Amino acid sequence: MQSSLQHIVTDKEIAFGRPRIAGTRITVKDVVIKHLRNGMELELIAGDFDLSLADVYAAMTYYYDHKTEIDQGIDDDARFVAEFRKQYEATDNRKYVA
Repeated sequence: MQSSLQHIVTDKEIAFGRPRIAGTRITVKDVVIKHLRNGMELELIAGDFDLSLADVYAAMTYYYDHKTEIDQGIDDDARFVAEFRKQYEATDNRKYVA
């Protein structure tokens, strides 16, 4: 039996060193966003990412153990994307149809 720590690994060469599910490039953040921000059930996340349910629960366990750090990373990423879009839209004169 694996502990949650064996399911979650970090490597500065993969996924920018963010905690991820061992043997994948799927980060804890990816699972958290799908579950807590998008409302996706953990079982569906496991199927969507082709992970074991234990992997997904380990990611959520890791999240709750490191909540402040993970939330800060999510917020930092959102600010980066918003700033990038703002800068891009200011220099892009093309019109887009949704």
